[in-house]
Amino acid sequence: MKIAIGADHGGYPLNEHIIKILGGAGHEIEDFGTHDGTQPDDYPDYAARVGEAVRDGRAECGIIICGSGVGAAVAANKLRGVRAALCGDTYSARQSREHDDCNVLCLGARVVGIEVATEIVRAFVGARFTGEERHRRRLDKVLDIERRETLS
Repeated sequence: MKIAIGADHGGYPLNEHIIKILGGAGHEIEDFGTHDGTQPDDYPDYAARVGEAVRDGRAECGIIICGSGVGAAVAANKLRGVRAALCGDTYSARQSREHDDCNVLCLGARVVGIEVATEIVRAFVGARFTGEERHRRRLDKVLDIERRETLS
């Protein structure tokens, strides 16, 4: 699977770990940085790059890591076609894909430990949208909201 990944300085160490885990599992990674965790930078820059890669079809899904994950999720969800989920557990990560067809995972490096984050990433990447009628109906309503907002 092709996965876009990016992190600000707060997410840098976890980002490097996740890249190794995913690469070792045979996934193709497009790394949008940061490549220097010692320099303060801004999570919206990485959220935009990862989100655009997913939206434009250059990646099947994305992962964005910042200190809390909240800012990354807020920024990524501003992009049309991106459904970013901030997850701190494996159940939410799996359900965000299976029920809500989320395509970007956001993690808080200062919130979840490295082992939990690894399992969250595995759950997210391994899950697929079920396409069940109730989930499709709800997703259609979400997409309708997105279309209305684009027109206004």
